[in-house]
Amino acid sequence: MILRPATRAELPAVLALLADEDGVVDPGSVVVTEAYERAFADIEGDPRNEVLVLVDGGLVLGCLQATYIPGLGRGGAERALIEAVRIRADRRGGGLGRELMERAVARARERGCALVQLTSDKRRTEAHRFYASLGFARSHDGFKLPLR
Repeated sequence: MILRPATRAELPAVLALLADEDGVVDPGSVVVTEAYERAFADIEGDPRNEVLVLVDGGLVLGCLQATYIPGLGRGGAERALIEAVRIRADRRGGGLGRELMERAVARARERGCALVQLTSDKRRTEAHRFYASLGFARSHDGFKLPLR
């Protein structure tokens, strides 16, 4: 199993993972809009952003987006923000999520990040237990302001 940055050709598979948390979506049925193309190109062209995929035999089994944020806290060290964590619905429960997250954390550590942070929807209680099992602590309350 390989963890690496996603390629443009894998964009439909990533979007399929993000489309439905409860079922498997065929990447061939995903419409890759101009907005998705632009967002992927922006991420791919930014050294502080990456969409990572967990791939086995050419099949994308999981993904996440990592953003590396410079800051003045923690001695000026970067922090990693992890979002959009998904494992294919038919492959959950076998340790792939743990492997994906552990490798992403190791990648952040190798980069010199002092902290890894993430947010999770309040309704995703199973995900919260999973993140806690990885050592993440509920240390802050988050707030969001939708702009559209």
